[in-house]
Amino acid sequence: MTQQPLRGVTSLRFNQDQSCFCCAMETGVRIYNVEPLMEKGHLVLIWDDAREGKDSKDKLVLEFTFTKPVLAVRMRHDKIVIVLRNRIYVYSFPDNPRKLFEFDTRDNPKDPAWPLPPLYPHTLGLCDLCPSLEKQLLVFPGHKCGSLQLVDLASTKPGTSSAPFTINAHQSDVACVSLNQPGTVVASASQKGTLIRLFDTQSKEKLVELRRGTDPATLYCINFSHDSSFLCASSDKGTVHIFALKDTRLNRRSALARVGKVGPMIGQYVDSQWSLASFTVPAESACICAFGRNTSKNVNSVIAICVDGTFHKYVFTPDGNCNREAFDVYLDICDDDDF
Repeated sequence: MTQQPLRGVTSLRFNQDQSCFCCAMETGVRIYNVEPLMEKGHLVLIWDDAREGKDSKDKLVLEFTFTKPVLAVRMRHDKIVIVLRNRIYVYSFPDNPRKLFEFDTRDNPKDPAWPLPPLYPHTLGLCDLCPSLEKQLLVFPGHKCGSLQLVDLASTKPGTSSAPFTINAHQSDVACVSLNQPGTVVASASQKGTLIRLFDTQSKEKLVELRRGTDPATLYCINFSHDSSFLCASSDKGTVHIFALKDTRLNRRSALARVGKVGPMIGQYVDSQWSLASFTVPAESACICAFGRNTSKNVNSVIAICVDGTFHKYVFTPDGNCNREAFDVYLDICDDDDF
């Protein structure tokens, strides 16, 4: 992809409960509500909209400064995580912030939330932080190629050295990672992008292996549904895949599985679980995806937010039927002159 990012969108990210998304542009930052789709405001640095005062300076909460570039930031209600290329810092937040932890990492330049890696080689640091009060889990690349490191910040004493648990997830470097809401399951994909593997964060055992496809792809986003019944993933192929997790029998299997014994070259595909449903967005437009609110017991929805400024909502049923329910251009909701 050699074209410049459409309409100046340089980064997209959902908040942790997937009710809002942030759109970073060359002209500023916008925050949108997902359902209903509406703009919530223009934000820069870290702001507190609850504070009174007409001057934007009255809403500035705090500012961190580092000697090396900050590649990513993750937040929960009581902590903020700052990601550098080879180190991660964890601070208390928002009152009287102090450093709680720091962890060394493998060279960590990538993050699928910055959806244009061919154009932006300085893409952001890869990590995820779950919001659960019971399990404040932080996950980031391990020192070994293809591995993940997990740290439960709730059970680690601030200021002490903690050895993170390691999961050997892939043979090549990790390119995408996501935790479910309670922090009990972590999903990851490698730079190859053909498989998504899910692991139990307590036992470190592999739970299931999901196949996105057979051709290599760059995954931009992996997200769990709120109850962890489903998982969605987007890639540079322009397709958003939806997998069943609670009832994996809903996922498609290879037709070869019905043939019987097969040769070793194709045996790896026979047991693969393929997506329950999928839909496409413009292939040249990178996107992030997340689950919307359930419309009924047997109908669920997935939201895709694209860098070309478009908003897509698809509903799907357990039998794999998937149809578009809504389409909009979120960048047209607000006039650029407001900046």
